[in-house]
Amino acid sequence: MNGRTDRGTKESGGTVRLVDRFRGAVWGQLVGDAVCLGSHWIYELEELERRFQGRVLGFETPADGHYHAGKRSGELTHYGDGALVMLRSVAENGRFDPRDFGRRFVELFGSDAYRGYLDHATRETLDHWRAFTAAHPAEPYGFRDGADDDQPATATRLVPVVIAHWRDASLLRVVESATRVCQNNDRAVAYMQCHALILRELFGGTDLHEAFHRAATAMARESGPGTEVAEAIRKACASLTMTVRDATLAFGQSCPLASSFPAAVHCALRHSVDFAGAALDTANAGGDSAARAALIGAWLGAFHGIAGIPAAWRERLAARDEIERDVEELLRRVGAGEPAR
Repeated sequence: MNGRTDRGTKESGGTVRLVDRFRGAVWGQLVGDAVCLGSHWIYELEELERRFQGRVLGFETPADGHYHAGKRSGELTHYGDGALVMLRSVAENGRFDPRDFGRRFVELFGSDAYRGYLDHATRETLDHWRAFTAAHPAEPYGFRDGADDDQPATATRLVPVVIAHWRDASLLRVVESATRVCQNNDRAVAYMQCHALILRELFGGTDLHEAFHRAATAMARESGPGTEVAEAIRKACASLTMTVRDATLAFGQSCPLASSFPAAVHCALRHSVDFAGAALDTANAGGDSAARAALIGAWLGAFHGIAGIPAAWRERLAARDEIERDVEELLRRVGAGEPAR
């Protein structure tokens, strides 16, 4: 495995077809997650170096006792498992449907057969769903009151929603609905709306730096958490002389979006022409690396297109056939089903 990317796109992203930006965003989100599987949530950098003989190289198998123990190289974290659920739901419906996604979500994560990690957003969402269905067995659950959680759960699976609705005037309302399924939290909603605005700019061919600037400007017009999000991006853009490791330590390695989102923005900008370098640098910065890598992968994939992601890395994903099938179905549903190059 090497860290080189296909340089078939210009840094401006101007030569990339829309359909390949869509493909790149989905695949980038999932590849970023898989790269960090075995090193995820290790906070002590000395421990990272000790475990991985100096440096994380990506796609490590989780050790016994790790959060993702039992998974193998090429599989996804719990974030990625949720992202596959979202991809399938949006691909089959051609749009985001909270009840359809929510039903699929609880079927997977609420099953005794699921052996992956359950984060706070998932556990509390399952609790709310179980309480409602026990009290109202004849009524459908609306999936609008997920956990009070401001971490990156929705960020790691939002791409298909934005692809299906990026030209809709209702995009930000749809994103809010997609967020509140598992994260009924205003801060999480604001960060997810910003994530969607960044993706929309990148799908339209905007330069990476300008996409972050425009999204931050839009969020700054909003009261409440929107101004926090705008300031987080501003700080990330003002910190580009710092290494990814140092910036991640400064913003915080932990899950809350106030830390993970600006750290991801910083890494994406530091490695704007190098998908592999970005994923590996954030992996080696420790903490909630899988969530950051999913965000970074989505942005760089949307900017450079599918050609910007190492083909050998895409092939390493255990769910690659499922992903390819659902991505192409999604593109067909939204009217962007051009043949892959």
